[in-house]
Amino acid sequence: MKPFKYESKPQDRNGLVHWSEEETEVWRHLMVRQLACIEGKACKEYLDGLDMLGLPITQIPQLPDINRVLQGATGWSLAPVPALIDFDRFFALLANRQFPVATFLRTRSDIDYLQEPDYFHEIFGHCAMLTNPAFAAFTQLYGKLGVNASKAERVYLARLYWFTVEFGMIRSDDGFSIYGGGILSSPAETVYAFSDEHVLREPLDIIEVMRTPYRIDILQPIYFYLDDMHQLYELSKIDLMACVRQAMKMGLHEPLYPMKIAQ
Repeated sequence: MKPFKYESKPQDRNGLVHWSEEETEVWRHLMVRQLACIEGKACKEYLDGLDMLGLPITQIPQLPDINRVLQGATGWSLAPVPALIDFDRFFALLANRQFPVATFLRTRSDIDYLQEPDYFHEIFGHCAMLTNPAFAAFTQLYGKLGVNASKAERVYLARLYWFTVEFGMIRSDDGFSIYGGGILSSPAETVYAFSDEHVLREPLDIIEVMRTPYRIDILQPIYFYLDDMHQLYELSKIDLMACVRQAMKMGLHEPLYPMKIAQ
């Protein structure tokens, strides 16, 4: 029995993945739908990065093409991986400015939601932000911290990643905008996070974030926001592992959702 529903596709000698016509049509559908959905909701840094990447709509972008942009902008590159990887490899890749990308694309039956991070999620959701120096520096630091963290400490670090890189928001004088890839690659989450009146949106406090449980299979009941992207860079100047230890000492908050698949 396979542990995951999907398997990553191999690259050829030139680093290219040979996508099928059906996969290409799924990509086109996802791109058209999500570009319309994020209009007026994504943050400026994300939109600037998206312009730099120039992701095509009618064909699936290849890793070497994206890598040329990322290398020039922040020195990052994409590392093809299986569907899911362990924490050791995940943190090691980030520490070396390599972002893991599973080279499989969801099928039409999973077009609206997929628990495993697929190619669309990684490329559309995350790569634009990796062109931003502040975001890129924070992500690399996160990887370096995780490499040397204990198993228990990594669980608390994971919450920081979840509520920033995956589900982070920004609040400015113009209102809220989104930079988290988990939101930006999901039409339901984008609309919900941006405009639902029942959503909790709180200023990012590192200790509070690390003490907040989450579930991966639901729309998030709470999001944490920055004042601007530079604030994310400022986090790299403080002792985040001291924050981890403090959060561990204080313990977790009560979850804001039914208890299932708690992290």
